[in-house]
Amino acid sequence: MEHKIIAINAGSSSLKFQLFSMPAEVSVCQGLIERIGLDDAVFTLKFREQKISQTLPVTNHQQAVDLLLSSLVQHGVVTSLQEIEGVGHRVAHGGEFFPDSAIIDENTITRIAQLNDLAPLHNPVNLTGIKAFRTALPDAKAVAVFDTSFHQTMAKMDYIYPIPYSYYEKYGIRRYGFHGTSHKYVAHRYAELVDTPIEQLNLITCHLGNGSSICAIEGGKSIHTSMGFTPLAGVMMGTRCGDIDPSILPFLADKEHQTVEALNQMMNSQSGLLGVSGLSHDFRDILAAAPQNERAQLALDMFVERIRAYVGQYLVKLGKVDAIIFTGGIGENSADVREKVCRNLEMLGISICDEENHSGSTIFSASRSSIALAVIPTNEELMIAQDVMRVEKR
Repeated sequence: MEHKIIAINAGSSSLKFQLFSMPAEVSVCQGLIERIGLDDAVFTLKFREQKISQTLPVTNHQQAVDLLLSSLVQHGVVTSLQEIEGVGHRVAHGGEFFPDSAIIDENTITRIAQLNDLAPLHNPVNLTGIKAFRTALPDAKAVAVFDTSFHQTMAKMDYIYPIPYSYYEKYGIRRYGFHGTSHKYVAHRYAELVDTPIEQLNLITCHLGNGSSICAIEGGKSIHTSMGFTPLAGVMMGTRCGDIDPSILPFLADKEHQTVEALNQMMNSQSGLLGVSGLSHDFRDILAAAPQNERAQLALDMFVERIRAYVGQYLVKLGKVDAIIFTGGIGENSADVREKVCRNLEMLGISICDEENHSGSTIFSASRSSIALAVIPTNEELMIAQDVMRVEKR
């Protein structure tokens, strides 16, 4: 039996969506509403090889949801809104409340709101999208899919920080990890491709984009990940610094007379590729400029070396690794980064095939490599739709 399920990713001024026919996992349509809150919001809808784009005022997320749903009927994507049986919402932070995706009810909404302090830029906006769809589709099954849930299988020794334990007890300060939906999706997709139960595989997944994280997956479960209490930790990113010596912050506060808010803004929005290069946060700009621009080359080298450091850490953590998987905008599209990350690792059993790497092959490891190298496009929206089908009411 066919079920129409819509996956939603609500941002502060945007609403990304994809409608699936399940369980066939066929994408019926996808689109985006940008610049919500302005008079020149942009609505894009793609379906049946057609693309519709219009600019119009969209005051708030409720109006955006109503515009989206009415357009699906208007353009014949669905004959009636009653066809949409389920709505899956990406939610940034589930804390320790949600080790798995969850049916959205009043208790779920209350719990998500209680975590707003841990994800102040994301959870409140995610809740706005949830409430807007509950109003528009009150009878549809609604499921929250959390970026953090996949990493709730980490051992305590791996998620507790070596600061006074009372801060964990009082405020929940610990490693949570993010990009969990993406890491989980590509891990399961790889298991399908090699026709091996995921419980028998040890994998390192590299989600590389403007935000990047690395994950060690043992038997289908996350045992460590590079992001931490927030998505700021781990590898260097487009505008985020990743791991740095924490003493830099009080030093800068003293020397530059910076507030906590200013320092946080610096680390999140002015650092990473942008901060080092002084040129751009966009990896494509950095790659193009590197041959002629010393700081762009430095930013590129730093980005790669920090990924390699986590890959090496996770090779030790897992002991035996079956594959290293690349995904995300950079991981999927930059053969150069994949080559640089995997170079000179023959002593660890990793050998790259340059021809396969540049030809777009899913598997680009050399035949002699004891660890497979793979490129798998992420599909977080499909993972969300799958969870809507899977999760049952408590």
